[in-house]
Parts: sequence; C-alpha cells; structure tokens
Amino acid sequence: MKIFLSLFFVFLTSSLYAEVVKSIEFDGMMHLSKPVALRMLSFEKGDDIGVEDVDKAIKKYFEQGYFNDVWAEFSDGKLTFYFKEKAIISQVELKGWKENDDDVKDSVIQIKKGTLYDEKKIEAAKKRIIEAISQEGKIDSVVEVKTTYLENGSIKVTFIVNEGEEITIEKIDYSGVYGLDPDDFDDVIANKEHQFMGWFWGRNNGKMSLRDLEYDNLRIRDMYMQHGYLDAKVDEPFVRVNFDSYLADMSYQITEGEQYTISKVTIYQVKHVIDDAKIRELISLQKGDIFNVKKFREDSEKIKTLIADKSYAFVQVVPDLKKDKEKRTVEVVFRVMPGDRVKIRNVLISGNTRTLDRIIRRELYLGPGDMYSLTDLKDSRNSLGRLGFFDSNTIEEKRIDNHTMDLVVKVKEAPTGNVQLGGGYGSYGGLLLSIGVNDRNIWGSGINVGVKAEKSQTSQSYSFNISNPRLNDSDFSGNFSVYHSVYDYNDYTTLTDGVSIGTGHRFSRHISGYLGYGYSKNDYEFGSDFNASQYGTGTYYFEAYDKSSVTVSINWDSTDDYYLPREGFTLSQSFEKSGLGGDADFLKSRTTFNKYYGLDDYLGFDAIFRYKARYYAIIDNGYIPLAEKFYMGGIGSVRGYESYSISPMIADSSGTDTYKGTTIRRIGGTQTFSNNVEMSFPLIPKAKMRLVTYLDWGIISDNISANVLDGTNNQSRAGYGAGLEWFSPVGPIQLMFSKAINPQEGDKTSNFEFTMGQRF
Repeated sequence: MKIFLSLFFVFLTSSLYAEVVKSIEFDGMMHLSKPVALRMLSFEKGDDIGVEDVDKAIKKYFEQGYFNDVWAEFSDGKLTFYFKEKAIISQVELKGWKENDDDVKDSVIQIKKGTLYDEKKIEAAKKRIIEAISQEGKIDSVVEVKTTYLENGSIKVTFIVNEGEEITIEKIDYSGVYGLDPDDFDDVIANKEHQFMGWFWGRNNGKMSLRDLEYDNLRIRDMYMQHGYLDAKVDEPFVRVNFDSYLADMSYQITEGEQYTISKVTIYQVKHVIDDAKIRELISLQKGDIFNVKKFREDSEKIKTLIADKSYAFVQVVPDLKKDKEKRTVEVVFRVMPGDRVKIRNVLISGNTRTLDRIIRRELYLGPGDMYSLTDLKDSRNSLGRLGFFDSNTIEEKRIDNHTMDLVVKVKEAPTGNVQLGGGYGSYGGLLLSIGVNDRNIWGSGINVGVKAEKSQTSQSYSFNISNPRLNDSDFSGNFSVYHSVYDYNDYTTLTDGVSIGTGHRFSRHISGYLGYGYSKNDYEFGSDFNASQYGTGTYYFEAYDKSSVTVSINWDSTDDYYLPREGFTLSQSFEKSGLGGDADFLKSRTTFNKYYGLDDYLGFDAIFRYKARYYAIIDNGYIPLAEKFYMGGIGSVRGYESYSISPMIADSSGTDTYKGTTIRRIGGTQTFSNNVEMSFPLIPKAKMRLVTYLDWGIISDNISANVLDGTNNQSRAGYGAGLEWFSPVGPIQLMFSKAINPQEGDKTSNFEFTMGQRF
C-alpha cells in the first residue's frame, strides 16, 4: 500500500507539472548542431513533458563530454537549454623535462592542440610524465599544471616538471652463483654497480634504469642458457633504496641447476623440401657440445633462411629441447614447417616523390612472377641503401594467400643534390676551401652530375663530371669528366688539364668492374729565383709531361647503406698503366678495404665500428712525374696533419719548408699504407648527428737514394681525435678535431678539417 501511494504521488506530481512544448531553443552550444541536438531529445515540439524529461535531456547532453555545465529553463511552453562549453586547448608546453621533444608530447602527454580541456585527461598526462621519468631511474618527481586563458577564449596548458633524484646502484649481490663468474653479468645487464670515475667513458655510472630492470634477470638467465644451464632460475631483483642519499642495493637470488650437454641433434621436416645433410652443414651445435641457446637461435635462423630461399616464404622453424635430467643431456630438435612455395604477384613502390620507379625496380632482385627468396629480399634492401638516394627503405611482405604475396617497397627520399663544401685549417698552410654543386640523382634519373672548385693558399682546381651507373637500365655504366688544376709552390706552379672517359659493368650483386682512359697535359711555371740545375742532369722532377693512361679496376661492395653503412665491407683494386703515347710511363696500384660492423645488438645503442685500410704503390716503367707520386695527411689517410704534407723529402735550398734545420722540398713516395680505426656513436638521433672517435696510422716510403735526407725516405705518422658526423639538410658533413701523435720538427700539423658530401 505504501509503494502504491508513493507511485501515485509521483504520477500526480509529474502530471501536475506536465506542459506542452511550444518551442525548443539552444544557447551557447557550439560543438553540437541544432538538428543533432533535437534528435537527441526523447520528445519534440507539441509533446507534453515534465521535469523528469528535461532532466534526462540535460544528462544526455552533459555525457557528450563537450560541456562544463548544462541547464534548462521552461516557461510558457518555451524550453531553452543553456550550455557552458569546455575551452579548447590551443597550446601545450612542457617545462623542466624534454622541453623541445615533440615525440614526448605525442607519446607521453597525448594531448593535442584543438582538443577540449578535460581535467581527467590532464591528470592522466601528469601520471604518464611521472611514469616516464621514473623509467629513467628518477623518483620523487613532481608535475604541476598551469592553465592560461588566452584572448581568443582558448587555453594554454603548461606542464611544469620538477625532476626527481636519480637512483645510483651502490652494490649488487648475487646469491647461488657457482658455475659462472658474477662479474660477467655486467656484459649483459643494464643496471650495474657504480664504479670509481663512473662518469668516464667506458665506466659504469650506476644509474638505475627501471625500464630495463624488469628484463635484467631474463638477461642473466639467457647467459646461463648460453653455458648449458637449462634449468637456471633468476628471480627478479630485490631493490633497497635509501631515500636520504638515493643510493640503492640490489640482490638477485639464482638457482643454477645442472649443465647440459647435447646428446643428439634432430631435424624433422613436416614436409621434406631439402636434404637433411644440407641443413646439418649449417648447424653449429654438435653432439657432445655444451648447449648454447645463442647458437640454438642462430641455427634456427640459418635453417629458416635456407628454406625461405627455396621460395617457402612462410616457413617456420620451431625449436624444441628434450631434456634428460638424470643424464644431464638434451636432444636438440629443429622442427621445420615449410608451408607452400610462394610467388611474387606484384611489387608496389611508394614514397619516391622524386626518384623514378624504374630506378628503384632495377635494384630489386625480386619482381612480379619471381619465386620468393629471403636472401634476395635482404640484398634488395641493401642495394637500395647503397644508392644513397634514400634516408630509409623497407620492403614489406603482404600475404595474399598461401601461394602468393605482394612486396611493398617504401622509401623516404634523401637530398641528393647539394652544395658541397670542404676544407680545413693547418698550423702552416692556413685556410683550405672547396665548393661544388653535385646531384647524385639528377631529376630522379639516377645520373650523377657535378661541378666542383677548390681553392687554398697553395692550389686551385675545377672539374666537371657526369656518370650513369646503369646505362639504359643495364648492368653497364659510363662516365665522363674534364678538369683543370693549378698547384702553387713558393717558386714554381704545376698546371694540369685533363679529360677521362670510362665504362663499367656489374658482374654480380656485389662485384663490379671498370675500364677507363684518361689523358692530361701537365706543365710548370717557375719563379725568377728557381734553379732546376741543382737537382742534377737526368732528373725529371720539373719537366712538362703528357700522361696517357688506362685504368682497370674491380670492386666488391656488400654494405647496406651508401653514407652510413652498418654491415658489410668494400674491397677494391685498381691498376693504372700510363705510357700509351704520353711521356709518363708507370704502373700504379691502389688497394682499399673498408669494414663496417653495427654494435647495436651488443651495446644496446646504434654504435658502429669501422676499419679502413689503403695501400698504394707505383712502379717505374720509364718515368714517374713528381705529381703522380703519393702523399699522406688529412681526411682519408692520417688526420692531425695537413693534406699531402707527409712525404719523402729532398734537400732544396729554394724550398719553402724546413725539416730538422734543413731546407727541404716534398717529392712524394712510391708506396704508402694507411689505416683508420673508428667508432661512431649516436649523439642527437633526431638531428641525425653522430660522434666519431678515431685513431689513424700510416707509413710512406720512397726508394730514391740520391739527395734524400737521412731518415726522411721512410716516414711513419699517427694521429687521433674526435669529430661530428651530421646528415644536414644540405648533405652529410664531417667536422674533425685531430691531434698528431709525436709530430717531428718541421711536420705540418692540422687540428681541424671538415668536408661535405662524402661517405662516412
């Protein structure tokens, strides 16, 4: 009865306040249009409504999330809804932490311009910022939010960050370690004990990284697995932090278990597609060996590549381990599920706003109708990288069905046309400058055209060159160049005018050859005080000469990128034979070797090791002009010394330099060897800027015995330094700061050099 009476009074009250709606109006509404707002109502003009109907409408509008407040007035049949809309965020700023990092704003703050101001989203952004900072090993961080209303009614939101303190790991204890040396764990874990002088490169600073902390125990366990401890268990670290000093102690509880040896290696092919013997040739794990999970993974990848090269694109290699705990042995099983052979249906290219499609397609080793090959796919990526036309490239495999796929080639164009600048400053030679205009991919055609001019206190040169690496998209290449150079000495000047033409051929993916012809006229101008007779009769140092020569070369290049390789090597050998109608008569040999190795897998960041070596030699077949000999110094040989300043010498009273108190002139050497060891590190990845450190050493010699100063015909020099490598908007730039190692009296040292447009 009570329930009935309550319902009756509610019905009576609603009926008493019910009124016919004559009109519906909206005031202050911007984010919803009037037609949409009307459709959201459960009633329309002409209906009888009460307080409950209006209340439901207000709640529905508020739930849309556009408004801070919604209310209504209902008088004489006129229903008006009033809206107070949320302000629009027009500016988002971050102060005190990664202020200029747009990626942080997108990934951490996640509030974009033009969105509505929402307290819940602001609080969520604050929590994400604190979490991101804590992942860097800092605790007790505070984030404040300041909102500023602008004249246009929008809001500027500023996140003011007060970073907390970094946690330094003072000590790490390992319990239960017997089979391995705990010191070796430092090679794999990210969180390490602080070492003395931890700020120095190569030392551990002990800073805690929370994002790596949850994986360090897995890294230690993986190390155990590499030494055959298949039952090893490594608990998550227990961390004790002193919040007064922000020093931390860590401890790991480890159960090693027993070490396993391999009892048998089994290969099981669900569908037999290749002889087991060929698979076994690739496997490094052998019966009787201590199990190594790293080799286990590598063997799986080798098998996958072998099968995938037979067109089984969707092959799966499922490894399995059958342990015998009593005998402490393990049977290694490679279960191969090849699937079906796959054919390429189509190759789609995107991102090439400048480079023609055919320039890209001719570098691909897979095309429509070809059978799939994983090696061909990898080689295609590397071939595109070696062009130097793109910042990056990817080839995605788009599965159509079990038998066909499309390849989607995505490239990002790089600037190939640039103004090339180069030069340096020597303690003796002063400023050296060069300028050129070059485009390695003119009009997107793959053709290289360049004009270059160089000027220093001692030389100047001008050149024009054009080359096509793929004539008519074939495996043949062609080039033509013409040049003029002047080299000024104190009392004479050499002048050279020349022309060269040549053709090349690509024999395989990595091997190419070249055959070229060059002709040059070389002459001298002398100062009034110069006396050539002091060099004796029969000496041809300063005679004008013509050179007619043929050059043949062969080159191997398996690198993955033109400007910044991270894998592969280059090896080239060239021979130049002159004497085909000219005065000069010699045989010149040039051998170069460059090795590149990315260290990301070992160090956790994009470091690159490089080794570069060059050996040049010239054999006298009748006449070697002075200008054809070799010199060392500068970028490309031994940094820390002026370019071309390291050379055998002769005593010359009219010379411009002195060496150990004797006036000398540099005459070049007949043999030279130099090598460089470099480490390149990412410095500012977003700006494409890297730091490089290096050590150079070289030796140059000459077998001239007449008039050669004692000890100057066999010179060895070394230098070291650091520099910047920068992919600037106008091309790659190198800034090198060098120091000569133990320079001799009279050496021309150089502390700074720079180049633009050259391969790193």
